[in-house]
Amino acid sequence: MAKSLLFLFVATMLLGIPVAFTMGIAGMGAILLDGSLNPLIAIQRIFGGIDSFPLMAVPFFILAAELMTACGLTLSLLKFANNLVGHIRGGLGHVNVLVSMMFAGISGSALADAAGPSAIVMRMMRRAGYDANYAGALSAATATIGPIIPPSILMVVYAISDNRVTVAGLFLAGVVPGVLLGLALAATNHVVSIRRGYRGRENRAGRRETLRSMWQSIPALVMPAIILGGILGGVFTATEAGAVASAYALLVGLWRRSLGPSAIYGVFLRTAITTSSVLLIVAMASLFGWLLTYLQIPQTLAEWVAGLTDDKLAVLFLLAGFALLCGLVIDTLPALIILTPVLGPIAYQFGIDPLHFAMMLVLNLTVGMVTPPVGPVLFVIATVGRLKLDGLSKAVLPLLAAELVVLLLVVLFPSISTVLPRLLGYAS
Repeated sequence: MAKSLLFLFVATMLLGIPVAFTMGIAGMGAILLDGSLNPLIAIQRIFGGIDSFPLMAVPFFILAAELMTACGLTLSLLKFANNLVGHIRGGLGHVNVLVSMMFAGISGSALADAAGPSAIVMRMMRRAGYDANYAGALSAATATIGPIIPPSILMVVYAISDNRVTVAGLFLAGVVPGVLLGLALAATNHVVSIRRGYRGRENRAGRRETLRSMWQSIPALVMPAIILGGILGGVFTATEAGAVASAYALLVGLWRRSLGPSAIYGVFLRTAITTSSVLLIVAMASLFGWLLTYLQIPQTLAEWVAGLTDDKLAVLFLLAGFALLCGLVIDTLPALIILTPVLGPIAYQFGIDPLHFAMMLVLNLTVGMVTPPVGPVLFVIATVGRLKLDGLSKAVLPLLAAELVVLLLVVLFPSISTVLPRLLGYAS
């Protein structure tokens, strides 16, 4: 059955079939061809994969981000970031990074960031004289901060796939790597700006203007505090935090009088479409991942890795390299659901900290969102900015190198991921 499963998976991917259907066809096909399992098991696993209370956090976080964007708070964040760092060399590039870091605390999604604030700043950069491909590449790279700084949809799904970690622990584990990612991209933008002569805004914003823009951004800046504070304080679960965030965003929109009936309808429609695609991937990946575990593929890989080395760091590099290769050809969410039950047991067998491994895997696959040939964030930016994918792929290389440096640091130094969870009692 293992050969049939892998053959059907690779064959359907090469045919260009969407990855959700690829996993479903491979899983169901392998069960039917083998004949030793009841086909009803496939249906049970598909529905069981999305029959999860914690998974309800995903549509709520998507809804909260859509509401915040619809009520104009994205533009408030953009103005505030421009007043803070717009005067620095390569100012709009730094604004791009900072806005993505702030918006990450709202959306938890790289694609939402790429289609929202990153796309807006990209257009501003192009009008200011930045190279179109570089503006698009930086916008794509900064969008990957979204799944790292909490809240994160990927981390919610990971916590459902691995009971060794909690959503709260993962959210805390992402804070330091997310900040490092932002600093690395800002440093790269500064170097590129010096080489290409990109300058910042002529007049530095005054204190009064900066404080005014900060005041206008407070409703958006408060949301991450509500989510994290509520979860860490034991006031509500991650799912309930998503519901509270959505209700808060709706109230802010109504208070600002920026959400009418038609706008609210559009928000819920976009949320439903996005949620449907996410849950379809989760359902099919649940079947595929269960089959991998049933066929004892993780145990086989663990024995193979143990035959190569017994050094913990070497094992971690092997797992990181394998995950990076998978991220090149498989979309992020299905790759996460597939690889967690496969690579996780190997990591734990060699004594790797669960939070350290989780952060390595999430960051690794997030970096894959800007690597060709799959690179979903690159496709979004190319579509929004009307750019050619080959030029965008070349321009993203130095930014991708900066992200790989952060990934290397996360692999080498476990404390980057575990320091905050340990300080607050969410890691052993």
